[in-house]
Amino acid sequence: MSLLLVEDDPEDVAITLRALSRNNLADRVHVVRDGVEALEHLERVTVRPTVVLLDLKLPRLSGLEVLRRIRAHDRLGRIPVVILTSSREGPDIAQAYALGANSYIVKPVGIEPFIRAVSQAGVYWTLLNEREPD
Repeated sequence: MSLLLVEDDPEDVAITLRALSRNNLADRVHVVRDGVEALEHLERVTVRPTVVLLDLKLPRLSGLEVLRRIRAHDRLGRIPVVILTSSREGPDIAQAYALGANSYIVKPVGIEPFIRAVSQAGVYWTLLNEREPD
């Protein structure tokens, strides 16, 4: 199982990695810090990630634009994308789903609630959900 984490906040990266590690949810986690890096990484990989955890508020290219480009891409378009963000804004939620997000998770306040949320999402997307063959 591989996972792409697109997150620019070092503290959120650390908490997310801790949650994934605590539950053995991914063999490989690749972390990128902005939207441009995310798309460059996805273009380079030969094996698609099991899931992309994508923040919305990113430098250089927003998470919504990254999602739009992933969905428009022939080879990448069906990768599950989970929005993991602090935004509870209705327009952000609506636009994320309109662009094809598979799930939208608001980052809880506090380390333990955040770890629980990432763990639950990770269990579903890496263990329970049947992945489309490459």
